[in-house]
This record gives sequence, C-alpha cells and structure tokens, in this order.
Amino acid sequence: MIRAAIVFFLVAAVAVAVLGLTRDAGTASVEWLGWRADTTAAAGLLIALLASLLAAVVWRTTLWILDAPRRAELARAEARRRQAGDVLARGFLAAAGGDGSEARRLARKAAELASDTPGLVRVLAAQAAEAAGDVEEARAAYTAMLGFREMRLAGHKGLMQLALAHGQRETALRHAQEAYGEVRSARWAWRALLEAELERGDWAGALSLVKGALDRKIVPPVVADRARAALLAASAAQLEHAPDAKARDLALDHAVEAAKLQSGFAPGVVMAARLLAQAGKVGRAASTLENAWRAAPHPALWLAYRDLRTDETPRERAQRLGDLAAVNPTHRESLILHVERALIGGDPAAAREAALALEAEPPTARICGLMARAAFAAGRSDEARVWLARGISAPHEPDWSDLDPEGRAFAYHASDWARLVITYAETGELIHPRHERAERSLGELPELPLAYDSEPMLTEPVLYPLEVDEDDAGPPPRPEPPPEGPRRRAARRRLANGPRSAK
Repeated sequence: MIRAAIVFFLVAAVAVAVLGLTRDAGTASVEWLGWRADTTAAAGLLIALLASLLAAVVWRTTLWILDAPRRAELARAEARRRQAGDVLARGFLAAAGGDGSEARRLARKAAELASDTPGLVRVLAAQAAEAAGDVEEARAAYTAMLGFREMRLAGHKGLMQLALAHGQRETALRHAQEAYGEVRSARWAWRALLEAELERGDWAGALSLVKGALDRKIVPPVVADRARAALLAASAAQLEHAPDAKARDLALDHAVEAAKLQSGFAPGVVMAARLLAQAGKVGRAASTLENAWRAAPHPALWLAYRDLRTDETPRERAQRLGDLAAVNPTHRESLILHVERALIGGDPAAAREAALALEAEPPTARICGLMARAAFAAGRSDEARVWLARGISAPHEPDWSDLDPEGRAFAYHASDWARLVITYAETGELIHPRHERAERSLGELPELPLAYDSEPMLTEPVLYPLEVDEDDAGPPPRPEPPPEGPRRRAARRRLANGPRSAK
C-alpha cells in the first residue's frame, strides 16, 4: 500500500508539472448513465488516480480480512514449533545431564508438539530411556529407528552402545558392521571394527579396514600411513619366528614397507634392519637406520646400528657410530651418541669433551648417569659423584632410554601392538609397555663408590653398569674369618665393565 501511494503521488506530480509547463490545462469530459461531467485534464487525471488508489486500498483490505483465519493458524503453528523446539532442547539437556525422569516427561511432551520432527522425538525418547536406566525401552526405541532410512545410522549406534554396555560384543559388532556397510563416513563404526580386529590380533583385517577408511576419507592420509606402518610391523613381529620360510620372507617385506611408510617409526625400522641383517643385506639395513636417524633419532636405533656388525674392534665400532651421529648432528640423541661412541672407543678425553655439549640439557637420570660415566672415565671421581647425586633425584625418561644393550628394544606383546596401532596412528607417539609395567631394565645411573678411596682411579671406559639378577645370584657366600696378623684392606668393588668384546 505504501508503494502504491508513492507511485500515485509521483504520477500526479509529473502530470501537473507537464500541464503547467505547456500552459494548456486541457479538458476532460465523462458521460455515464445520462450524466456528464466536464473538467480540466489535470483534474481528471488526479481524480482517476485517486479512484485507482482507493480501489486498491479497498481490495487489499478485503483480502487481508479474508486471509485472517489462515494467518492465525500460521501463528499458532509457529508458536507450537517454537514450543516444541524448546521442549526438545530441554529434553536433550536433561538426558545429557542424567535426569531420566525429566527427560522422559519432556520426551512425551515433545511427541505431542513436534509432529513434524519425528526423528528428533525418537532419539530423545531413546536417550531419555537410557538416562532413566530402562534398557528395554531404549532398545525398543533404537530398534524402531531402523525402519526409517534417515534414522538407521543413529539406531545402529545406539544399539551398539547398549550391547557393549552389557557385554554383548558380537551383537555390537554386528550393528557396527551393518552401519559401516550403509554409510561410507561412519567413523564410529569403522573404529569399532578396527578395535575388534586389533583385539583378535588380525593384522591383515585391520590393514584392510585402514585402507578402506582412507578410500572413504574417514581418516586423513597421515593417520592412515601411521596406522599401516604400525600394523605392518605388528604383522612382521608375528611372522618373524614362523616355521615357514615364506612367512619369514613376508615378515621381512612387511617390516621394510613399514620403515618406508614411516621412517621415524622406530619399532618398524629396528625390526626391518634386524631382518635385513639376518638376510645378509647389512648395507641396506644400515641405510634404513640412517634414514630413520635423520628423521627421528631414537635410542633403539643406535643400538641396532651398533649390532649390525660383529667383526669389528671397539675403535671401528666407535667410528661407525660417529658416522651415524653425523647424519643428524644437532639432535639431542646425536649429542648423547657422541659420548657413548667415545666411551665405547675407550677415549675418555673425547667423552669428556662431548659431554660438555649436554650440560645445558635438563638434568634427567639418563643425562646425569651419562655425565657421571664420562667424568669417571676421565678420572674425575668427585665430579662423577656429584652427577650421581643429582641423578638420584632427577626424573626418568620413559622413552626407551633405559634400554638393555643386550636385550630387544621393542618386545611388544599382541595387546601392546594393538594399543600401539591406535596411539601411534592418532598421535604419532610410541607407548612404552616395559616402563608402564615397571619391569626391570638397565639402570640409568652407574655404580660408583660412595666413599673416597686412595687407590688409583680406573681409567677404563665405563660402558654400562654391572647388574646381577637376584634370581641367578644364588645364596650369598659364608663370610670367612678375618686372617691373623695385620688388618687387610677390604677389596674394592669393581666400578665398571672392561672393554666388551666385539659382537
């Protein structure tokens, strides 16, 4: 109406302006039912426009009056929709908060109000029943959702969670399998199936699921590559000691592929290097370890690199370890390896010089033990005792820094591999089962004398402390009576190993 009035006044203004400029008012005559009216053209035009505007007003007013019932119905529907939305929101909040009785009351009220959103009402009814502890009603509500295509995924997920909560794993996996077959992007269903395969130790089945998830874009490529590397390493560990030669060859292929997928995945790289060395491919094993050291240095890598050759002198081995450290010279593990290299090579001065680069590192038990060994090898007994005292209260490093040089770095069980796949795929971090289980491992602090001794200090390199297994030590010997005559000095405890023979 406002636009019509504006148009009327504009037309009238234009007409009056035109007539005024021409100075010819003109004439207009109207005859109707024996009546005749004469007037000027401007007046006639204004009267016609006014009549048109009046007719439009009357017409619009009539339509507005006739449309009043429909507008009232729309207003009631809108109010009902707003009320239904408020009830649904409060119902979901009550269910999430665990208020089962309030959630069920609001679910019944939403069923009366939200007739145009039956899916939300069914979901609220199921969650309200769960919050109230009514398993049968919740199961019935989720089962009813399976009859509607758009609600089928929610129904399968709810039924899977109910089955898991009551220990019905086969039923839960069946619902996850059906959901994964229907919806390509059902990540929760894929995760449930993957965890089931990992629990069974079916690495091949888990690999197939990871590849399918990558094709469906459920997981990004970096997560898929990490998961595949861990699964291939787990498969290699399972097949490594198989009696069949073909299975052992397959273990080698899986380990090598794992190292290629993730060069920084230490378990896969160490396993690949060990199997390659057993197959006589020492050069390729060394290259694999060097690539891994370049990407992500790890304590287990240099131990595996050290054991690649068994026909070398300590100096030759120290030179080879120095070449490995030079691959990534600024990394913390490379600085530590320089000290280990010098100790293995029997060069106390070089060990002392290399240890100076670690003084700025946080004083962990590993660093303190290494500094104590370097100082003791250089004949600085007082400094070694200071580092030993600091290391007693220093924090430990749960990152395989306590590896036993004579043992295997990643002695995972099947359950450990299953956890490793999930953890490494999602975060890129390794688990440390031995540290978690508080298993006995190599001490990070060397055994130094607690009292001062006037005897000459041992200058032989300190490689690793001597440890005696309490189970194998046997009963302690019976003390002998002291000899007659002058009192003999007590035998001094040996502080360190002598140079190890080449392995």
